[in-house]
Amino acid sequence: MSTFLWVIVPYLSLATFLVGHFWRYRYDKFGWTTRSSQLYEDKLLRIGSPLFHFGMLGVVFGHILGLVIPNVWTDALGISAHTYHVIALAGGIPAGIATLVGLIILVYRRRTTGPVFSATTVNDKVMYFFLGLVIILGMWNTIAGSLLRFGGEYDYREGVSPWWRSIFTFTPEPELMASAPFGFQAHALVAMILFAMWPFTRLVHVFSAPLGYLTRPYLVYRSSDSRTGYGTGTSAPRRGWDKPELTRKD
Repeated sequence: MSTFLWVIVPYLSLATFLVGHFWRYRYDKFGWTTRSSQLYEDKLLRIGSPLFHFGMLGVVFGHILGLVIPNVWTDALGISAHTYHVIALAGGIPAGIATLVGLIILVYRRRTTGPVFSATTVNDKVMYFFLGLVIILGMWNTIAGSLLRFGGEYDYREGVSPWWRSIFTFTPEPELMASAPFGFQAHALVAMILFAMWPFTRLVHVFSAPLGYLTRPYLVYRSSDSRTGYGTGTSAPRRGWDKPELTRKD
């Protein structure tokens, strides 16, 4: 069971994540979208969306620090375990709260706004359930495990992090995760389910950042209002981007 949960399932989740995105982009380009509902309601969206997305950026950054960077690197920089712990809590708890509050607002908006709820599919509901569950479990591990010390003290950088890195180096160490507290195990399992679902949900929009907007040329709009003379045959004030008219000299 340990090998199945902490070796086979992670690789199945990773393979589904990668192959699923390739399939979705290859055969469902027109479905690669967030299915935006801003036209139906934007007051709650203007509050919930920034909270969720900016909070999620902090959560992702914190996971990168905690899972990718080994202890020896932070030790080499002179960052003690206590200092790292304080930094992780100071950044992780506000980011997690912002993410969770933003998600609650977005789910409330989707449930209480008629047109938005009508556009919500079963796929969306399942995705929101697992997304919310993985956030709640992560917050529980941070607050209950680090602040309240439920179940004793546990340093995930000595167990969960090396296990996670071992998956990507193809030298899996399932015993590390098998000895982790149940909260961390549940968080990891739900996260793997979410990653396996990812390519088949609206979450694919994460990989569609509009970076082209930074380099595309400006769009020039010219008025066709009859009061300006455009389209009426009469002269109109020359705009700054219009070429000056050349007059013929006899």
